[in-house]
Amino acid sequence: MPHVTKALVVDQPWIDLILSGAKTWEMRSTETRFRGWLGLIRKGSGAVVGIARLSGCGQALSQAEMIATVDRHHIPEPMIRSGQVANWTTPWHLAEAAPLSLPVAYRHPSGAVTWVNLDTDVTAEIAAVTGENALDVPMCEPMQPPTVRPDITPGDLVGEVVLTAGNLKNNHFYLRSFIHHLPDDLIGGRDAEQPVLAEVIAGGMAPICTDICARHLFFRDRAFTRAFFANTDAVPGDRVLVRQIAPYRFGLELKKA
Repeated sequence: MPHVTKALVVDQPWIDLILSGAKTWEMRSTETRFRGWLGLIRKGSGAVVGIARLSGCGQALSQAEMIATVDRHHIPEPMIRSGQVANWTTPWHLAEAAPLSLPVAYRHPSGAVTWVNLDTDVTAEIAAVTGENALDVPMCEPMQPPTVRPDITPGDLVGEVVLTAGNLKNNHFYLRSFIHHLPDDLIGGRDAEQPVLAEVIAGGMAPICTDICARHLFFRDRAFTRAFFANTDAVPGDRVLVRQIAPYRFGLELKKA
């Protein structure tokens, strides 16, 4: 089931073209490093009306390249030649776009123009609406980070932590003891201008995209952590092991006390 924690604001008529499947490139002014499922907000509606998977991002296109790829972004050639969209030349690649059967209302933060971080109740409602129609696909595609820790290779144990009753009650576990082994830009990554998220997986669970809470230094998606604890019958004294599968991709294991 897609786990949607962020949404993209899209104006008419582009959002309807995306939801119909005709428009697979959403043109923006800058590149994005975000990968995974996102919500689609019809600008001014106050609601998430669809979902899509952001599968990649290209470099800014020339006017000739924009004209040659009209079938992907659907911006009319006269509009391109006029210079009206001269600042909107970077393609964000969307896949598996679909409208929600029922729009989901959300609270629009003051000043939010492009991205909206969704409240947990909105995320849960989107999950409920998508239900069994959700596609079983990875939440994030591998990212090419600006730097990779040379001391950590795929499969390596990044760190481990012993669970307390407080961890289980509040659905988190702290990464403080090995935070130096994790990418710096993942800490508070969702709040960056270009969001930085990692894929986190655990056996038998759908992967999710999350960052690390800058204040508390735990994986921010506590709904996933709660499900991980429940699925593994975690109790105080058990250990959570965090392994790096690939850059910005981590796996969780539980070792019983």
